[in-house]
Amino acid sequence: MDELISRINKADNLESLDKIRVEIFGKKGLITAEFAKLKDIANEEKKEFANNLNKKKDAFNNAISLKKTELENLELLQRMKDEAIDVTMFDEIPSVGALHPVTITMDRIIDYFIAQNFSIENGPLIEDDFHNFEALNLPKYHPARDMQDTFYMNDKRLLRTHTSPVQIRTMQNFKPPIRMIAPGAVFRRDFDLTHTPMFHQVEGLVVEEEDKVSFANLKYILEDFLRYMFGDVKVRFRPSFFPFTEPSTEVDISCIFCKSSGCRICSHTGWLEVLGSGVVDPNVFKFVNYKNVSGYAFGLGVERFAMLLHGVPDLRSLFEGDLRLLEQFK
Repeated sequence: MDELISRINKADNLESLDKIRVEIFGKKGLITAEFAKLKDIANEEKKEFANNLNKKKDAFNNAISLKKTELENLELLQRMKDEAIDVTMFDEIPSVGALHPVTITMDRIIDYFIAQNFSIENGPLIEDDFHNFEALNLPKYHPARDMQDTFYMNDKRLLRTHTSPVQIRTMQNFKPPIRMIAPGAVFRRDFDLTHTPMFHQVEGLVVEEEDKVSFANLKYILEDFLRYMFGDVKVRFRPSFFPFTEPSTEVDISCIFCKSSGCRICSHTGWLEVLGSGVVDPNVFKFVNYKNVSGYAFGLGVERFAMLLHGVPDLRSLFEGDLRLLEQFK
């Protein structure tokens, strides 16, 4: 028995192990021959003989089973080594991904306003006429609606043309004070060098008790924000018109490309228009049942900022998925 156990333990492959198994358990094997002797043994000795034989049988089975598992694992490891493939030999050098320039710009804008204690608010992309136009002091047939080429789904539903509806929804759901920005996608029927059917805006709104917020507050935060985004630039406010603010202003910065000396990008004026702003029109507060409050609002196009920050000449290239452009932002 000890000799067979030793042979089992020394077996170096499954084939030799199986030969030993046949020697022990085969038709002419050792155990089979031993069991055949039972018929010739006296009855009083059969039980002890059978017990000893079963112990030997179990010992052989355990030894063979352990050795078989060991040899199968070794065989598997060897096969894995033999079949291993170095995938780096058949692939290009892996490239590192990067955030999209619009995402980079959006994150930078949001970081600033979060630091100024503004909350982030969101709203639906599919809007109704009330939130997108009427509550923003744009009643039906108002000529200013022509400024926004709208995608209408039906008479009541449309793709929002700006993120200003989020300001209305926020005022409907919360009481002052409100200090929020609304970043997100908007949709208009435009497509040229500086317009695409889908683009991104960040609009801001601050509402406080009456006389606690003024145009001076708006001017301060926008000047600080624009210098945060573009560095040491000059900022100017020009009178303009927006139905939902009064007074309304367009905000320009000194050209970051020519340092105000005049170039093609700034149309030789030395200034770049970057956003619109103003004091919230009292009519807007009436739509949300606000009384005795004051506030200011502002809005900017994220793609416009991305183009200026990264020197992208054509807005459409930001949405074409051209890797030659996107790989520059690794």
